[in-house]
Amino acid sequence: MRNRFVATVAVATVAALGLAACGSSNTPEQGAAPNTSLATKAGGAGGDVGVFTWWAAGSEKEGLDALEKLFKEKYPNNNFVNLAVAGGAGSNAKAKLASDLQNNQPPDSFQGHAGAELLDYIDAGQIEPVNDVITALGGDQVFPKNLLERITVNGNIYSVPSNIHRANVVWANSEVLKKAGINSVPKDIASWMADMDKVKASGVSTPLSIAGSWTQVQLFETVLISTLGPEKYSGLFDGKTAWDSAEVKQAAADYKKLLTYANTASDGDDWPVATDMVIDGKAAYNVMGDWAVAEFTAKGKKEQTDYQYFPVPGQDGVFDFLADSFTLPKGAKNPGGAKDWLMLVGSADGQKAFNMAKGSIPARTDVPPTDFPPYQQSAMEAFKSNTIVSSIAHGAAVSLAWNADITTAISKFYTTKDDATLVTDLTAAAKKNLG
Repeated sequence: MRNRFVATVAVATVAALGLAACGSSNTPEQGAAPNTSLATKAGGAGGDVGVFTWWAAGSEKEGLDALEKLFKEKYPNNNFVNLAVAGGAGSNAKAKLASDLQNNQPPDSFQGHAGAELLDYIDAGQIEPVNDVITALGGDQVFPKNLLERITVNGNIYSVPSNIHRANVVWANSEVLKKAGINSVPKDIASWMADMDKVKASGVSTPLSIAGSWTQVQLFETVLISTLGPEKYSGLFDGKTAWDSAEVKQAAADYKKLLTYANTASDGDDWPVATDMVIDGKAAYNVMGDWAVAEFTAKGKKEQTDYQYFPVPGQDGVFDFLADSFTLPKGAKNPGGAKDWLMLVGSADGQKAFNMAKGSIPARTDVPPTDFPPYQQSAMEAFKSNTIVSSIAHGAAVSLAWNADITTAISKFYTTKDDATLVTDLTAAAKKNLG
């Protein structure tokens, strides 16, 4: 069961997969309709609609607030109930969600990362197909084929994507770099660390900022991409690339050295802590998804003046992909209201409102780029032309169980700094989860 997304999370280009309509190539199989019909009542189905997310602070909450406002306008019969649980990349929320689902107390809809993460819920019979919602929204006329493939299993689509994020972005403080005499983007990990030496010599003791475990997993995955390249990186998830290969060992060694330039982080530290270090000039660099752009904006910082951004060194032309999406849980108390929410999330208006606030880009291809600030416009263009790989930390490349094993290995390494044991632990995790 764990390898059903292998063909779609493997390296591919959007150009090859096609952004335009392609007949009915992504149309769900006949007879695969969900158990509940699509609500069409004007003003919404009515009643409470409990929506479970981990968007409890910062730009994430701003994005959710924008959706809630629009939901109330378009579906006045419904009462939006915010069930957000705080926790970095959803670690706390996912634990609460797992308990609720096991106890047959699902929310009406919950946030899940598009990709392999959904397999756990599908295998457990905890989410319903939403083929009718995707069709009503426009299907592959408006959603990229490679995105729909990442949320499809055996002809069924199991979530509605709300956005697309890029994980492999370096955010940098322009003044700190200027003071260190750095005026160009490093070409690889080695030259990036050489620049960090310059930052240290200029008086900034922590050139690189990190936060809790999930941000460290994200940093490590980008080092893997730089060292292995996109094809071999993608091969880690279908067994084509060995986790104990020479390239992975080199990535572990590079990651170990990168951490010598970083602050000391607690597992409970969330991403804004690390991003704010760059904003405040306490660090030169932070590797973070493009939700960080909203943090810079909120602090009144100007792009290319106060801060700059570029792909993690060694990854020009590579887009480390993740997407937030929303599901229809089996046994939801208000499935009609849940589908109202899904229709709003997947609509052009909903995607514009949400992504303008969150810093991500619309999953739909019919939302005009000109409506968005420069960073998002650049990300939209990159997604069209770059080689796409899937994020480990954000559920696109691996299942929840495999992600948990990788996170455990990274957390252990943060204490021991034993890169040989890290490779051993990652190899064992792959064997366990690939079967």
